[in-house]
Amino acid sequence: MDDRIEELSDVAHALADAARAAILPYFRATDLRADNKVAGGYDPVTAADRAAEEAMRAVLADLRPDDAILGEEFGTQPGTSGLTWVLDPIDGTRGFVAGTPTWGVLIAVGPETGPILGVIDQPYIGERFIGAAGAAHLIGPGGTRAIATRPPRNLGEAVLFTTFPEVGTQADRAGFEAVARHVQLVRYGMDCYAYALVAAGQVDLVIEAGLNAYDIQAPIALIEAAGGIVTNWEGGPVHAGGRALAAANRDVHRAALDILAVPR
Repeated sequence: MDDRIEELSDVAHALADAARAAILPYFRATDLRADNKVAGGYDPVTAADRAAEEAMRAVLADLRPDDAILGEEFGTQPGTSGLTWVLDPIDGTRGFVAGTPTWGVLIAVGPETGPILGVIDQPYIGERFIGAAGAAHLIGPGGTRAIATRPPRNLGEAVLFTTFPEVGTQADRAGFEAVARHVQLVRYGMDCYAYALVAAGQVDLVIEAGLNAYDIQAPIALIEAAGGIVTNWEGGPVHAGGRALAAANRDVHRAALDILAVPR
């Protein structure tokens, strides 16, 4: 690990620590209020989301004032260093509101070409997944250990996750369901924790659509550091958001991509 990655890793840990401290007093609080950000649907935001992002931005103002920031709740702040911190203070606010421990804090940093370091932090159960420079680790109640994605296996033995059964558009859903018909096990509703499970060697595939940059950049960096691959449904870059295919290895990625590529 070069000095640059080591320094960025230290900052990422400081951000995750600050977000944990800001969020946990709100989790499972009986008086937690969620505001809806969209008309005609449900996209909640809470005081915990805002407090966590504000806490992380304060850390960056102190430790990395020249870096840019892209955050879900407070938008873009320009910088001059060529690096951007991409922050989702609570990925999975629906789960947070419902009291399930599947939400997480997403932290990524990198140049315009994509993230070079990613963190998925689950404050309530105390698990932090971090990856950069070809190495990924889980820091949790059992200590710190290196993690790696699953080795290749037949698609029929694979485990596939997505957050919402409807996935995205009708065409997106049809693509997901086409892959789902070939795998051994499909699970729903895990938000960013599903990507952490890919990095940790528990899950083979995550397929999602309609993502923003702050939803996917941390998973990209983490999974790639653990030995996996994350692309859009055409096999290209997805760090700007859109339809994402995260895979434990290139073989299972190729198998899923071939199915997604069939016109519907």
